[in-house]
Amino acid sequence: MITRRRNLDVLRRRSGALPTDALWNAAVDEFAAGAIGRRNLMRYAALLGLAGAGLAAPGARAQTPAGKPGGTVRVGLLTPTGAIDPVTIADPPSIGLLAQVGEYLIVDDPDLTLRPGLAESWKSDAGAKVWTVAIRRGVKFHDGRTLSARDVVATFERLTDPATGSHALSILAGILSKGGTRQVDDYTVEFRLDAPNGNFPYLISSDTYNAVILPADYAGGFEANFNATGPFKLEHYTPKVGASFVRNPDYWGPQPLPDRVEFTFFADEPSQVLAIQAGQVDVINYSPQGGQALLNDPAFRILRIGSSAHTQVHLRTDQGPFQDKRIRQALALTLNREGLVKGLLQGDGVVGNDSPFSPLFPSTDPAVPQRKQDIAKAKALLAEAGVPDGFAVTLTTEKYDEIPDYAVLIQNAARQIGIAIDLKIEDQATYYGKAVYGQSDWLDSVLGITDYGHRGTPNAVLNASLRSTGSWNAAHFKNPDYDRLLADYTSAIDLPAQRAAAGKLQAFLLEETPVIISYFSDSLKVTSAALSGVRYTAISQLYFDQASFA
Repeated sequence: MITRRRNLDVLRRRSGALPTDALWNAAVDEFAAGAIGRRNLMRYAALLGLAGAGLAAPGARAQTPAGKPGGTVRVGLLTPTGAIDPVTIADPPSIGLLAQVGEYLIVDDPDLTLRPGLAESWKSDAGAKVWTVAIRRGVKFHDGRTLSARDVVATFERLTDPATGSHALSILAGILSKGGTRQVDDYTVEFRLDAPNGNFPYLISSDTYNAVILPADYAGGFEANFNATGPFKLEHYTPKVGASFVRNPDYWGPQPLPDRVEFTFFADEPSQVLAIQAGQVDVINYSPQGGQALLNDPAFRILRIGSSAHTQVHLRTDQGPFQDKRIRQALALTLNREGLVKGLLQGDGVVGNDSPFSPLFPSTDPAVPQRKQDIAKAKALLAEAGVPDGFAVTLTTEKYDEIPDYAVLIQNAARQIGIAIDLKIEDQATYYGKAVYGQSDWLDSVLGITDYGHRGTPNAVLNASLRSTGSWNAAHFKNPDYDRLLADYTSAIDLPAQRAAAGKLQAFLLEETPVIISYFSDSLKVTSAALSGVRYTAISQLYFDQASFA
């Protein structure tokens, strides 16, 4: 007991030194009470910028590559959906390419621990409304120019400008506005937020994949040179064919091990599986639906990390049968979530509870009851809603990964309570359309399924897909009580307050059920058994600087 008390006193030793110390000490109290584990405590230390105080989690700092240098790593990717522009990209292949050359202020590691990138440190004021970031010195862009605060300010001014078509606006809108990023001196940047945000460092980290730091005068044309600050430089890029990158001799960090990284684009995942089996590539994405043949083959290595990625079933709350929340609840109660994880995902995931709060997040409240399959209750809810015999409805979705199979399983589950679902499965271009209301089957369908990628916090999904003015609000869920609860969560600046606000949001979404999130899927990659040191994130970044061949 004395030893434990002394250890806690050591964790609290910073008390009174910084405005964030009260927030840190509140998290230590949570740890002492058993409400969070050590890993989540260390994640929170990194969030507050305390990594430099020796509080970072093990492995949080970048390590010098220890493998054998040399060689070419060959990677199979799906074909990027459009031009590679860091400001506007949103597809996984483009994100994977960008990771070879681009870097972020902060790196969100696969375990959701933040570590310094182009930012050496960060801190907030006592209210988490002003965040100050110290920029790393001695960093050069590939064209030889030196990185400074001016480039960082210009990058975020570009990302927060509605006129640029920035995809990052889906994350930053309402949080950081154009004009809110300011240069303090040559190597210090200040972010003045629209409202307090306790998770802001995640929003300027690699989680926001568009937030690659670019030269201040960037005006497009990225494909011509891929000019950024990363460990590899562009060798050549051919749209719809492939790309290659070579070691950057002027990189500020440890020199990467491979001489080259070579990408080949494929039309579909089965083609990638055939390519790695034939020895044409060394790394591909893995899907339980198409890669089972690789599972027990000693020639390959399966890499697996936890993720907050999920498929979101939206139920339109403004028209059709799902205006009644009892009907929305009934459909959610038909699903056997444990069975979905075991069968659909082959065990590579965890059960969801109809909100974006993954078990990975420190702020998720585990005390909120888990929704389970209950056919009798579902039938009773339909009867209460005046449709005891069910009804017919169309489910519209995209042909992507496990989603078509999931749609069939939902169709079969709904049949148990009399809901007859007709499936409309489209290619992704048709499903997303122009991704604006009135011109998108995604945003306009009464019932649909959409894939949502990994994030280090739930903020982006809570904001964009469920807030009344959210740009991804396919459920057309406009509820002022939700908006208020979301504002409370977003502005909570210590971990106990975040968890308390999260619990209210989780319970509210269970009651309203504008979306069904029945599972969170792991992120998987396949490499040749001879290749080690490959790192990646569930958000599709691929890192090969530490990769080497046996």
